[in-house]
Amino acid sequence: MRTETTDSTVPTADAAATPLLIRGGRPYGEDVQDLLLVGGRIQAVGTDLELPAGTETIDAEGCIVLPGLVDLHTHLREPGGEEAETVETGTRAAARGGFTAVHAMANTTPVADTAGVVEQIARRGDSAGWCAVRPVGAVTVGLAGERLAELDAMANSGAQVRVFSDDGKCVHDPVLMRRALEYVKSFDGVIAQHAQDPRLTAGAQMHEGVVSAELGLTGWPAVAEESIIARDVLLAQHVGSRLHVCHLSTAGSVDIIRWAKQRGIAVTAEVTPHHLLLTDENVRQFDAVFKVNPPLRTAADVEAVREGLADGTIDIVATDHAPHPRDAKDREWDQAAMGMTGLETALSLVQLTMVDPGRLSWRDVARVLSETPAEIGRDREQGRPLEPGSPAHVLVWDPRPMRIADPAEHASLSRNSPFAGLELPGANRLTVLGGRPTVRDGRVVPR
Repeated sequence: MRTETTDSTVPTADAAATPLLIRGGRPYGEDVQDLLLVGGRIQAVGTDLELPAGTETIDAEGCIVLPGLVDLHTHLREPGGEEAETVETGTRAAARGGFTAVHAMANTTPVADTAGVVEQIARRGDSAGWCAVRPVGAVTVGLAGERLAELDAMANSGAQVRVFSDDGKCVHDPVLMRRALEYVKSFDGVIAQHAQDPRLTAGAQMHEGVVSAELGLTGWPAVAEESIIARDVLLAQHVGSRLHVCHLSTAGSVDIIRWAKQRGIAVTAEVTPHHLLLTDENVRQFDAVFKVNPPLRTAADVEAVREGLADGTIDIVATDHAPHPRDAKDREWDQAAMGMTGLETALSLVQLTMVDPGRLSWRDVARVLSETPAEIGRDREQGRPLEPGSPAHVLVWDPRPMRIADPAEHASLSRNSPFAGLELPGANRLTVLGGRPTVRDGRVVPR
């Protein structure tokens, strides 16, 4: 990517006021048009635009221009898990992946179950400055599943929380789940459920099926996910509230969400990039980098979630970026932590599994990775159309290069990516946050 300025200088990342012209790119993968970014907003879209003095020109020929990506499911670990990730390192990784906003899950230490903790996380995100950080509040105190957390206080805090989740743990008590769904209605919040019946998954190590039987590992049945989703969509229908299903992974789950939407139930669902590609066959390697919650499913499940994403049954792609230090993964399978990093490979995997095979267009990508995640999270600044007046949160993505994934090059503090050595398509040429470049040609711009 070539850059030019009218005065032969290259602005620093702090020069957010410097006008930017993204020239020759294809917004949403459609016709070639230029974007002029001025004062933190998109000022004009078209060709032969009149440029302010000192405008920096960025050559985006052959690239796709998208709204900045929004991740509804990120684990930043801070506070309390800084050996795995911090807000600083996690948001740098997000920017490299093309994200301009992430929703930080609540399973920190202390748990994000009070106004004070969610405000602290939001402030740290503002201070880091690599992308917007929207805290997700816990549904229950301490994620213990016994009593509701301070939902109203978090909603009315400076963090303005609208998404609540005990992710990593299921809100298993149906009475408590009903109360949570009823409570968030007053401020248009959403409960994001980690669908896992703990009694059906006690001691489980991987997906229950042929491979688990052959490996002698305790199985994690699909019905443990599907039964909770079925219950919760009925609860959401009963109370007239919004439900979001985290990291859906089975064909049966897709069928339940499709059924619920046909009946007008206010449910949305996400799938992770790794569940669009990997299967339980990967577990045969006994490499704990493939250990994740929910577990990797069968090839038939992978096909079903791809189809569900393509036809709109599944609303969004969310990374479930779950960093862990080396010693948490470098151990026997049954003792290893669950989770994978995902921010820096997400868009490449969506291109590989959905765009290149023709199942999603680039406009669809904007919908599932930017617009709809922002809408679910009630974030009015992110996921906006590439049109005059919108905030200048922009991604310039080159779909042409092929690269070998190397976690050692990632900005994340942890390296537990299952995609090491895999050839992936696409490269991030530019991430712009509020008119300020945060990433150029895959490199984080020094502040």
